[in-house]
Amino acid sequence: MSIIVAQNLSKIYPVAVKEPGIQGTISHFFRRTYREIKAVSHVSFEIAPGEVVGFLGPNGAGKTTTLKMLTGLIHPSSGIVNVAGYTPFRRQAEFLQRITLVMGQKQQLIWDLPAMDSLKINAAVYDISEREFRLRVGELTEMLSLEGKLTQPVRKLSLGERMKAELLAALLHRPQVLFLDEPTLGLDVNAQVAVRDFLREYNQRYQATVLLTSHYMADITALCERVLMIHQGALMYDGSLNGLLERFAPYREIHLELAHTVSREKLMFYGDVKEVDGRFVCFLVPQGAIALAVSRILADLDVVDLTVNEPPVEEVIGRVFQVGVA
Repeated sequence: MSIIVAQNLSKIYPVAVKEPGIQGTISHFFRRTYREIKAVSHVSFEIAPGEVVGFLGPNGAGKTTTLKMLTGLIHPSSGIVNVAGYTPFRRQAEFLQRITLVMGQKQQLIWDLPAMDSLKINAAVYDISEREFRLRVGELTEMLSLEGKLTQPVRKLSLGERMKAELLAALLHRPQVLFLDEPTLGLDVNAQVAVRDFLREYNQRYQATVLLTSHYMADITALCERVLMIHQGALMYDGSLNGLLERFAPYREIHLELAHTVSREKLMFYGDVKEVDGRFVCFLVPQGAIALAVSRILADLDVVDLTVNEPPVEEVIGRVFQVGVA
């Protein structure tokens, strides 16, 4: 049974249209005309309990609007949405106990107070007993490596520490469903890795369902086996990340280190030359031609090292958004 269900989910915003000039201003004041902006259009998907699903799309694609409908922050224009057995926009207390929403660009912790004070407020809101509060804070503090940090004012924490504290506050009531919108936004590489490791452990420990949006593809590849892709408000792919890469990466990269430099004109005989940096060369070669290209390269060139790699995930995703899904 699915814990998240969206059927033909749509969100349309009416936007006032004003003609230029004084006459346009006067007309706009007395009689406004509107056009419709389709932020999300007939999106359907289901997510099973315990799944970690990546939600991908360029800026303005409709990701955050969809998350807001799933969490009940905005009412859908049409369609059906059900999360943990509840209709989100009704905002029932039982529903709010079962979900959490973390947005990397927003904070819930009080800036000038220690994070522990905000956590105590959350505990009161969710009616968590003092004993259970201590147990949960202790467990999450250990998982997030926040020992000694929760008694400091939030403004004195590093960005990575603040994000960890935000996660702790968002998970204090132990929700079943986590909606995470850019949780590693702006963090350095080490902090990103720490957040990913925590989310993986939390999912395994509590079987929590996670819907994750991120512009850092390392977040997606590290945590998600399945991805949803949305573009211009419409869902364009729902399936495994590996399946996406196999379908939309029809080529491989051959990286060479040569004993001496070779002209680009000569190298073009072996494949599409993506990059040349002295003795280091990168080719793009169709999957079906890899064996032939490698044999020719080894026979004709003085090769020090050779590796064959898949193209970066970011390039594949960008290609999907450019050409669409057939």
